[in-house]
Amino acid sequence: MSTPTIIVLATRNKGKIKEFQEILKGYPVELKSLADFGPVPEAIEDGETFDDNAYKKALFTAKVLGLPAISDDSGLSVEALGGRPGVHSARYAGDQATDAENIAKLLAEMEGVSNRQAAFECVIAIAVPAGPSLTYEGRCQGEISSTPQGESGFGYDPVFYYPPLGKTFAEATMAEKNKVSHRGQALAEVAEEMPKILKWLEQRQQEGKAPKPDHKEFEHNDWSEPYMVK
Repeated sequence: MSTPTIIVLATRNKGKIKEFQEILKGYPVELKSLADFGPVPEAIEDGETFDDNAYKKALFTAKVLGLPAISDDSGLSVEALGGRPGVHSARYAGDQATDAENIAKLLAEMEGVSNRQAAFECVIAIAVPAGPSLTYEGRCQGEISSTPQGESGFGYDPVFYYPPLGKTFAEATMAEKNKVSHRGQALAEVAEEMPKILKWLEQRQQEGKAPKPDHKEFEHNDWSEPYMVK
């Protein structure tokens, strides 16, 4: 039986960890998170797109820990707000803002707005320490509810109403959400291509190893006892 491939999920977010573990279970992968490694510096998320930030986080983590890393950057794009909060979703109300504070700011800006159309977007990047990466994308269209509903999920889930389910993501079960969510869509692609991804990781890791020494350069050395270093 082959040893599972270790991949580091570049987050400490327990909600994300559960979602990734649920969708990737059954594959020969040992999924770790930043919480498994003690103090690890965080990547600076200053990209202009979800793609930029997903790659930055995955590559930074891979380089710091010397292991393949997977990261997602996702957020909420609200049509009436010109796409905000977008890449700033996690810190919309401030760098240390809680989910509740971010939601409160969003609902205050949406007060009296009739166009409630919004979409969750996600980009997942898988990177190796040497730099190459793979990316996968997902998008889920919904609406912003007028008040938070539900106790499950995280982030903006309590105010993201998904019409086909007739409920917010925070009212949906994890199984319901994973089938249709932006992250679920992207992760479904990752799961579908996991055999190819594992082969790709194996090849990239081999490329990253230092070449074996060419022993021909030593063939003319005199290895007799008098010349050996004591």
